Amino acid sequence: MSDNLHEQAAAVETTAAGGEYERHPVPPNARLGFKNFIGMYAGEHTAGTELMIGPLFVLAGVAAFDVVMGLVIGNLLAVLSWLFLTAPIATRVRLTLYYQLERIAGRYTVILYNLANGLAFCFLAGAMITVSATAVGVWFGFPLPTLADLMPNSVGWVLSVLGVGIVITLVAAYGYRFVSWFANIAAPWMVLIFLGFGIVSLKWFIDATGSEVGSTADLWALAETAIWTGVQVPGQPDFSIWHVIFFAWFANMAMHVGMSDLSVLRFARKSWYSIASAAGMYVGHFMAWLAASMLFAFQMYEAGLTSDSAMIAAAESGSIPNPLPGPLADQALGVAGLICVIIAGWTTANPTIYRAGLAFQAVIPQVSRFKVTIGTGLLTTFVAMFPGVAMQLLGFVALYGLLLMPIGAVIFIDFWVLPKLRLKSFYAEYAGRKATYPVLGTWLITLAICLVLVEFAGIEIFFVALPGWFIAAALFIALSFMAQKSSVTSTFAVGTGYERNSSVTSTESTKE
Repeated sequence: MSDNLHEQAAAVETTAAGGEYERHPVPPNARLGFKNFIGMYAGEHTAGTELMIGPLFVLAGVAAFDVVMGLVIGNLLAVLSWLFLTAPIATRVRLTLYYQLERIAGRYTVILYNLANGLAFCFLAGAMITVSATAVGVWFGFPLPTLADLMPNSVGWVLSVLGVGIVITLVAAYGYRFVSWFANIAAPWMVLIFLGFGIVSLKWFIDATGSEVGSTADLWALAETAIWTGVQVPGQPDFSIWHVIFFAWFANMAMHVGMSDLSVLRFARKSWYSIASAAGMYVGHFMAWLAASMLFAFQMYEAGLTSDSAMIAAAESGSIPNPLPGPLADQALGVAGLICVIIAGWTTANPTIYRAGLAFQAVIPQVSRFKVTIGTGLLTTFVAMFPGVAMQLLGFVALYGLLLMPIGAVIFIDFWVLPKLRLKSFYAEYAGRKATYPVLGTWLITLAICLVLVEFAGIEIFFVALPGWFIAAALFIALSFMAQKSSVTSTFAVGTGYERNSSVTSTESTKE
């Protein structure tokens, strides 16, 4: 059968299954233009969680220079990771992460990964639903969780989470095109609201301090002395510029270094479309994080928490302000702020639940992606009822990226390096294996080494993923040599497996 007939047959089958191409490469007629990815990345990363992460920087005692320069550098590294690690593979193979990994690692190995990945996405999306629910709580006036709450604290809280979760689940269940459409509508307005948060909070600081801001130097002096003072809340992480750089770089490690965005960027017509991630990084993970941290920093300033002694006393008395997005947004911009928090949570949770649905659907391919995504959304909504997930978001994001990082190294090495070493890519498919120890061994051994480094070598979790990637790459190469040295025979042609199946490789995308 010719390449065109393969492609047509795949398109017919996937369209009948819902048009998401879960187990086939995305054909040319289903690929999307650049603006779709600008809206998706801007909407996903200019979101309700930014109103949670920004205040957590203040709680971690970050200084003005550290937070500004750290975010500039860290977000640049994140964009480059999407551009040079994820997108080139996504636009050549055009498979979901989960099906591509199944062909590399085998069915049984990938089931374990998909379960871990899907559950991690559920917790991340749950934090986003929590953020939106805080705005609903302000609107209806029921008690909201505090910084110390781990469990639901009212019936109103449970009902608000349930309502928000159902809406988000339905949007995600209708597929990536609907997710992208929703983000494109919401993103421009949300960007303006986040900018408004920054402008309003800056005005508050100027009025409260009596400062005259007539130059950049005056503005910087205000930032250093009143906004990001470097005073840490006891019990919170103590952030330096290196923490900020690595957090900004690896906040989405699972998406770029961990290759989860293979599932999204497989729809891109060109590899360079991945620079659209800069819209999310510098609007969401720079401007929005700074604006959100300024909102919370003003609460800390009003409470007189600008010195170590005052912070310690407030922590001991339990009087540290709560960094909840809903009340912060309401204080700054009223109804417009509350609506922004609700919709921002939606635009972030939508693609996250979509990805989680793809992960679980790869485990049970006989069930439609729509039904699996509905179930995934309900699980995520249940997670969102427990506010402790959102309150510990900095640590969870770092752990989440670390958990999925080794698989990203496996996919990178499998595509680019193994063929050059005359080893087979897509080895499990070609060898007819349902499990391969190179992938499973790489994943588990890398995680074990990283956890040992955190527990016994004193390396913080924010930093261990970078050496972990190189450990995973070296392990996968070594274990692949061991696994394949006795099985590379005339039955299996030596070289990459990607070019051997016309239903996997698109010659058009390879030329891109």
